[in-house]
Amino acid sequence: MAATFMRETEVVEESMVEGEKVRRKGIYLLPNLFTTSALFSGFFAVVAGINGDFSAAAIAIFIAMVLDGLDGRVARMTNTQSEFGAEYDSLADMLSFGMAPALVAFTWILQDIGKPGWIVAFLYVACAALRLARFNVQIGSVDKRWFIGLPSPSAAALVAASVWTFNSFDANEFGFKLLMLGVVAAAGILMVSNIRYYSFKDIDFKKPVPFVVLLAVVLGFVMISVEPSAMLLLLFGAYVISGPLQAVLRKVKRRH
Repeated sequence: MAATFMRETEVVEESMVEGEKVRRKGIYLLPNLFTTSALFSGFFAVVAGINGDFSAAAIAIFIAMVLDGLDGRVARMTNTQSEFGAEYDSLADMLSFGMAPALVAFTWILQDIGKPGWIVAFLYVACAALRLARFNVQIGSVDKRWFIGLPSPSAAALVAASVWTFNSFDANEFGFKLLMLGVVAAAGILMVSNIRYYSFKDIDFKKPVPFVVLLAVVLGFVMISVEPSAMLLLLFGAYVISGPLQAVLRKVKRRH
């Protein structure tokens, strides 16, 4: 029975190698372990949010971000890329950077606003799904130096850092509820916008850099360790704002 089960559930993937169609059975374990870990972190964030542990939920989303960044790099380094891995990664991203941030924000403060709260939470989820679908179909056809629309991990980081920071300061006033409503809505809309965001993919980490660059990285880690939630909010908030700001500057430059 075990052999039959394994045979019936085996993944068979077809790919083109040097112009010839090649069938491969099975999946690559290493990169998919990272993807599964990211998926688990996203699920843990949802559970922690439901249980009212919002700081742990936000941290879990950031852990999912790190793991999501590693799975693709590990696959490229070990030459274990596959269509299955790409699809699995996209589905894991939908939970970790789509459902999890929206549910955490909703269970923390958006549910207090009533109907606008769950509508905005759904808007974020829908925009994350659309963003991931558009990204998948645009792979290979856009300039890799830029993301079209705010990347879903960065949108999730903005929402998670906002929840983490404001919850740490016990910010439950109505003004903060409206602010969180705006943050979640803006993050969702920016994901499906055509605003370009720098991807950092053209940075060559193998090239030598000035000593001051390493010093700046060390200082950055020190600053984040002092007040992680607030510093991460400032960091990702600056990245989110950079897209619209650069778009405005480009328009002004063209007029002149």
